[in-house]
Amino acid sequence: MQGTPSRATSIAGALIPRSSTWVNVAVDAVLIVGFAALTGLAAQIKIYLNPAVPITGQSFAVLLAGAALGSKRGGASMLVYLMAGIAGIPVFASGGVSPGSSRGYILGFVAAAALVGYLCERGWGRNPLKLIAAMLAGEAAIYVFGLWWLAFYFTPAQLAASVSAGKLSAATHLAVVWEWGVKDFIIGDTIKLLMAAFGVPLAWVGIRKLKGQDV
Repeated sequence: MQGTPSRATSIAGALIPRSSTWVNVAVDAVLIVGFAALTGLAAQIKIYLNPAVPITGQSFAVLLAGAALGSKRGGASMLVYLMAGIAGIPVFASGGVSPGSSRGYILGFVAAAALVGYLCERGWGRNPLKLIAAMLAGEAAIYVFGLWWLAFYFTPAQLAASVSAGKLSAATHLAVVWEWGVKDFIIGDTIKLLMAAFGVPLAWVGIRKLKGQDV
């Protein structure tokens, strides 16, 4: 069958062959900054169901960055996003009672994009089931960083005040992690993961058709 390239790669690598050094640098810069900007735009789609962490479109952009750009460029795009936010550019999700409590997730974006990109570079992006597994691994990386930060962000006094206000069931780290970091996000993150997972194979079909290969 002609449709399988000799070497697994990212979508960007398949669409844009490597050429002269300066062209590679320019293309890489555009892709990295472009996906950082996309993540910043996705952060502006936000819904707060609890005082700490908003539901946004960021994780969709992060998983897509890894699958489309590969490990190095995907991870770099999230580093650019992180540095842009630290520099004061309004790319993070604003608002909420405790916006700083969700910063751990942004660190997880870097790890997630690099991990998804690494797996996709090894052929996981061409198999739907493997791609879903890669996306799940990326989501897990986001949660590891995000939930660890969230669990220890609030002081005991803040937790007690949240319990008194009826915003939290118990003044414990476990309650914070479950109620503010997991419970409200399971359905949304699953939908975003599946959107990214089904979009990537369609992109590979388009690439093969573009190159005149069998699908």
